[in-house]
Amino acid sequence: MINNEQHETPVSAPTDSFQGRVQPWMMACFGAGISADTAERNHRFLEESLELVQACGCTANEARQLVDYVFGRPVGERAEEVGGVMVTLAALCLAQGLDMHAAGETELARIWTKVEAIRAKQAAKPKHSPVPAAIPQMAPGSAP
Repeated sequence: MINNEQHETPVSAPTDSFQGRVQPWMMACFGAGISADTAERNHRFLEESLELVQACGCTANEARQLVDYVFGRPVGERAEEVGGVMVTLAALCLAQGLDMHAAGETELARIWTKVEAIRAKQAAKPKHSPVPAAIPQMAPGSAP
């Protein structure tokens, strides 16, 4: 099921922009359906941003507190929130000594070499799940 409710038509980015160069990879890797599935894109963005802050030292408890804080507030305006993401990503990269543009270019080049493996991973994913892989059951009372 493709989830595109309450969203306008996807933007077509200039082909020389980073966003415009990601689009052909998305189409080659996933096709139009999964590329435009807003729930899937939300989940993958959240997953990658959590992986980044984890790598920078954020704890699971801190992340859970922020989830509760954000979801306890009114919903923001998407374009403004994208701007906020861009500014805070740049600020995080500055604080961590990372070049966000170089990292993006390196990752885009790397994933072009892994299209088949990524397609296979996508095909094996639980359908309509925010989690990209089956999660092993934990024993009652055990903590992650």
